[in-house]
Amino acid sequence: MLQQKSAEGRARVANTQDSTSNSEWDIFCRPTRNRYVGRRGLFAAYEQAQSIRRGDAIGNRSLQSRNHTHYVAGSVVERNIHYPTDSGLLGDGARVLTRTMKKITELTGRAGTKLRNRMRTIGHRVMEIARTSRSKGPQVQERLKQGYRKLLTTTRKVVNQAKRFRKEIASGVKRAKDHEQKLVLQGLRKDLETMLPRVRQVIRQSRARVLGGDVHVAGKLVSIFEPSTEVIRKGKASKPTEFGKMVKIQEAENQIITHYQVFAKRPNDADLLVPAVQKHEEQFGRVPQLVAGDAGFYSASNEAELSEMGVKQISVPNRSTKSPERRRHQKKRSFRRGQKWRTGVEGRISVLKRRHGLNRCRYRGDAGMQRWVGLGVIADNLINIGRFLAANDTG
Repeated sequence: MLQQKSAEGRARVANTQDSTSNSEWDIFCRPTRNRYVGRRGLFAAYEQAQSIRRGDAIGNRSLQSRNHTHYVAGSVVERNIHYPTDSGLLGDGARVLTRTMKKITELTGRAGTKLRNRMRTIGHRVMEIARTSRSKGPQVQERLKQGYRKLLTTTRKVVNQAKRFRKEIASGVKRAKDHEQKLVLQGLRKDLETMLPRVRQVIRQSRARVLGGDVHVAGKLVSIFEPSTEVIRKGKASKPTEFGKMVKIQEAENQIITHYQVFAKRPNDADLLVPAVQKHEEQFGRVPQLVAGDAGFYSASNEAELSEMGVKQISVPNRSTKSPERRRHQKKRSFRRGQKWRTGVEGRISVLKRRHGLNRCRYRGDAGMQRWVGLGVIADNLINIGRFLAANDTG
């Protein structure tokens, strides 16, 4: 495989020295694609590269070799956050607000409200709750409630102080000396405006859970730094609860990922199967002969719709069926062969997590999650396309 550079300064990957066309990756590797990485994630750029997969690109040779099979699977990419506890979230919120108010005081001096640092008290309360939670006995719950009441009271005092700081910046009581410092001060004010609602939400949900016993609080946060993080339970014995985002992976022959999607909110797996096949048809101009997925993607309406679309073999098990006919169908050799092929995409997800870091997203925000997953998918595809070319190199 040869890397070339065109007159416009674009990188091109070619399998022979006289190959001059690789439309998909030629467009993707343009320097202007950097803005997608920084602002919109790789999803938009990758989608545009996928949309022109019709001609002479190297990826086409592997993707369009047969194009008979299509596997769909979902997985969770976790956020880079610590395990959420009520006391930990309260401590995080108070720490961030106090740190921001310290920076404001350094810029504005002693004008307005004087900063009172309560982090030592909050640290003691958090440690006290941690020690109590590891204790045993009939009075543990009452002691935990007492500890949380004290922690909630102190955290509310920090929140009220941060509110006063924000108002005094807006009214001009706390002001900076020069233009540059004014810009910094306004940025710190925006930080307070961002964090205050999150800390107030943590206070509400902590009070409701610990003191009221209500674990289903609207707008529940598991991280003040990544507020869009979801609590996802997929029934894994090793990790019953995961904190991150749901990702859908679609794979075709030769271990090539044809499409991925990061969901803002976790969807029902059964709602993803038909759109996945429609996406496959949009990319390659035809539906696959075999569609395979796990039991979460099953529904009778999905099977009927895929059959109408022209899919010849659907290997998606129904674990809860009581129909003898359905059970016989799922024991057929062709169905079981499809399920064996389906396990390949599970292995692909494992490789993405172990080799490309999709077990935990190191970038921040929703755009960072899109970027992180996109980089992992593209890197894995490049490796597999290279292996395909090496195995089929005729000279």
